[in-house]
Amino acid sequence: MNKNIHSSLDLSKSLSNFKEKVTKLLEIKNISEWSAQTFKKREEEIRNTALTLAGECVAILLNKLSQSKDALDTAITQTRNWQNQTTKKHGTYQRQILTVGHVKVTLSLPYLVERNKQSHQKGKYLKLGFCPFLKWLGIEEGLTPHVWATITKYGAIAGSFEAARTILTDWGIKISIKRIERITYYFGKIGINLRQSKLSSLALGSLPINNLLKDQRVVIAVDGGRTRIRINKKGRRKLKTNRLGFTGEWVEPKLLTIYTVNEHGKKIRRSSLPITNDGTYLGYQEFLSILEMYLVDLGISQAKQVLFVADGAEWIWKHIPPLLEKLKCPSATYQLLDFYHAASHLQDFADAAFATDNERQSWFKQARKALKKGQALNLMRDMGEFIASATGERCKTLIRERNYILKAYRRRLLNYPLVAAHQLPLGSGAVESLIRQAVNLRMKGNGKFWLQNNAEIMLHLRCQWIAGSWNNFCDSIFNSFLNPSSA
Repeated sequence: MNKNIHSSLDLSKSLSNFKEKVTKLLEIKNISEWSAQTFKKREEEIRNTALTLAGECVAILLNKLSQSKDALDTAITQTRNWQNQTTKKHGTYQRQILTVGHVKVTLSLPYLVERNKQSHQKGKYLKLGFCPFLKWLGIEEGLTPHVWATITKYGAIAGSFEAARTILTDWGIKISIKRIERITYYFGKIGINLRQSKLSSLALGSLPINNLLKDQRVVIAVDGGRTRIRINKKGRRKLKTNRLGFTGEWVEPKLLTIYTVNEHGKKIRRSSLPITNDGTYLGYQEFLSILEMYLVDLGISQAKQVLFVADGAEWIWKHIPPLLEKLKCPSATYQLLDFYHAASHLQDFADAAFATDNERQSWFKQARKALKKGQALNLMRDMGEFIASATGERCKTLIRERNYILKAYRRRLLNYPLVAAHQLPLGSGAVESLIRQAVNLRMKGNGKFWLQNNAEIMLHLRCQWIAGSWNNFCDSIFNSFLNPSSA
């Protein structure tokens, strides 16, 4: 099933064709020649036949709606926000829509245009306008909403757009790689615009508070990844390719995850308490605004307990604790240096301090245990003794690793016994996993260079999928089609 087909718009005929094809596929002949490969092929044919029937049914439904006066009137009413006093009906518009199963349907629909204000000819209207029916149902791209959302999903989560095309073809959606890429970025850009709309509301003090975190135990984790961003060179284009040269610059996307845990410290994955994931390539100031927007939106001030955990990056501890204070987090708010980052620095200290593996591992295990028990002061005194007898580069390494722990101690970020007693996580594994899935598996790699705008969109899309909030995200996109101010 590789070619697109045009719907017959005849349900009886579609059902008859389906029954005829499936009846043949259910026949059992030459049992001795059957194998796993034979069954697999038959299974694929049954599935493809069912997908074609599904596409035919969707096409018939679309056609019926397009011929319903009530539906057309409702479409005009629902898209009032896109209209103005100079908008006028301007004939009909034919548009081909792709459904699942490679099935296409052609619709003939009313079209609205806007008066050309610069024209002195009475009654002169622009050719450009929009079709209320298509906007109402979110099918302006020539795709049904389910097909569009599915294309975007695989365009974002597959390893490449080429891989996405293979997956989509198997699922009865056949379009070009370039169109998958364009549609994915367009859909994602709308999501970025919706996020920006919320940021604007936050700046104006009008962002609604949903209070989803009321009386909940909340964990906030922050970290950064790496992606190579394409920076175009200035000057003339190359004669042979007509392209500008470019350089690849490593940029750190900053990511966040906000989730709730139960009384035993296990992550809650209910739809009523969604996980929030996001990130940006636009620097720490934009990241702080995004973090603040989500925390205000979720109602962080109403939480029962809050744990903020991250690695030792200076910008994190300089800016985020004051933000949490500004947002009036509950008194039971804890700040913690990710235990496993701290332990890795202890391992680096041991590697520089000792000559044999046995000595390194013995000291590291004791130091790690002391850190977890809250004995950081005694641990640093022990580290100081090694530093006192060291020289040269070895001494510099020991001081650097000790100071990492010392800085966290002075900031009171080593309260592991207290946090463990409340059965809250000691590490930022959730955001580390997010970085691996959202960034490393698609956006970081040899020979990969991203335009920053595309990287921002792709990161946002992948974060929504990983959070398990894809359907809600898609609903917000399609709802925005009826409200141009939020799109």
